[in-house]
Amino acid sequence: MPRSPTLRQLRRAYHAAALGFLVLKGLTLLVNAFSFPRLRPQALPASGPRVSILVPARDEAHNLPLTLPGLLAQGAAEVLVLDDASSDDTARIARELGARVLDGQPLPDGWYGKPWACEQLGRAASGDILIFTDADVSWKPGALGAVLHELDARRADLLTVLPKPERLTLGARFLTPLVDAVVLCYLPYPLVRWPSPWLSSANGQLMAFRRVAWEGLGGHGGVRAEMLEDTQLARRLKARGGRLTLALGRDAVGVTMYPSYPASTAGFGKNSLAIHLHSRPLLLLSMLWHLAVYTLPWLIPAPPWLRLAGLLERTLVNLVTGRRRPLDLAEGLLGPLTPLLALPAYRRALARRVSWKGRSYRQK
Repeated sequence: MPRSPTLRQLRRAYHAAALGFLVLKGLTLLVNAFSFPRLRPQALPASGPRVSILVPARDEAHNLPLTLPGLLAQGAAEVLVLDDASSDDTARIARELGARVLDGQPLPDGWYGKPWACEQLGRAASGDILIFTDADVSWKPGALGAVLHELDARRADLLTVLPKPERLTLGARFLTPLVDAVVLCYLPYPLVRWPSPWLSSANGQLMAFRRVAWEGLGGHGGVRAEMLEDTQLARRLKARGGRLTLALGRDAVGVTMYPSYPASTAGFGKNSLAIHLHSRPLLLLSMLWHLAVYTLPWLIPAPPWLRLAGLLERTLVNLVTGRRRPLDLAEGLLGPLTPLLALPAYRRALARRVSWKGRSYRQK
């Protein structure tokens, strides 16, 4: 039985919309492949600003032995670790490894955990450059020199870095590397230099501020109740006329963000509503659209190019970020499954409350 003209028109419209979406993302990725800054390990300058490296830590005893020695070896004037009411040996391990440890104060009303921890660290720090970095971030030799060079070369008030995912378990590979794909496929780096606050992105895993800029924002106080405090800080900075830049960590900075698939869904679920402008309809539309573009073509008759584009995207992103081992490149095969694997994160994001590291937060 021949298909009706209406059905043919709908199929053509669907294919055209999916093609336009994938082409736009592909062009954005191409622009970023040539323009997005990369950190390159290098020695510290003979003279330069005083640098404070600041680590908010809550139940990070499993990460600190892997990451803190490399951080302490960078040559910063001080490395401060704030123990945020940990239930494990975070404070003891940090002290034994040689960091100066601050005992976090109780969480005040109206504050989320990480902004409050960073606010205390910033107040206690003595540096002209304040670098906030997570306990799961690995700093390689020469990383601090690379960060300072990039901050100066771009004449920026804030440099935020996308560390290269490393030591990923099979389950963590399902969703965790999508952090890079979101930034590199949706925001062309040249637009980051434009003054519009909405053309901003940031990654709280590593944010290097000039102290005067951080203090000019009121520290983390202005984002005290934001789950996506990193991007909100970047937007506030640009709104005040500050300069923002981003960089890929490549061989200088790595991260093991989530140890498993359940941890990934919890982490993405925590942030997803804020990423979608706190709009649940937009979040649902995003979920359905990604299912339509990446998964549906494998369930119904579809042009081969549509399936191929969905398979190639993650592989190309990994090439840009420097993840070129066979298992890294094979992540592209997850393209059709990724929207399905993300469904638990979407469900978590739609809830009125989310939990993270033993604390519960009401979503807007």
